[in-house]
Amino acid sequence: MIIKSAVFVKSAVKPSHYPEEDVPEIAFAGRSNVGKSSLINTLLNYKRLVKTSSTPGRTQLINFFLINDLFGFVDIPGYGYAKVPAAVKKTWGNMIETYLKTRNTLKGVVLIMDIRRIPGPEEITFMEWLSFYNIPFIRVLTKADKLTKNQLAQQHMIISKSLMADKDDFIIFSTKSKTGKKALWDAIENLIH
Repeated sequence: MIIKSAVFVKSAVKPSHYPEEDVPEIAFAGRSNVGKSSLINTLLNYKRLVKTSSTPGRTQLINFFLINDLFGFVDIPGYGYAKVPAAVKKTWGNMIETYLKTRNTLKGVVLIMDIRRIPGPEEITFMEWLSFYNIPFIRVLTKADKLTKNQLAQQHMIISKSLMADKDDFIIFSTKSKTGKKALWDAIENLIH
């Protein structure tokens, strides 16, 4: 995918704030601190289009981006470790669920998981939820550069077993080496078209 333009459109909390439904959208989801913002920036060849932070839970709104004037990327708040009050987490849950269930232009979700961690109940529940609502999703394992080749292979196998999925159902990704970038673009383009 050749990126000619990638621009931030707006942030939103509820459907009345969303941009017009005029382009297909791909949402990016995952536990706090899995490298979601870095992954999006790497895909788009931008250093700081999506703000990154070492503090989990920085993304607190649904952020819309327009790519090549043809499709959108949507960065939704992470779940899990975020050091935010329970009431805020509950609001995020409702906000994310509303977007995913009501957005007609949503073509799929890129579900991002840190390859160094075994997926927990949040990931399993989220995948079941997406399946229930017939929302296609792409499983991506990030931070591949943090492990040796042997560790990578071992974690890949453990994660696929824990999620009862085929090893080929995952894209291994590294923002440093750009491993998985083409495979992820191919999967995204399949969802868009």
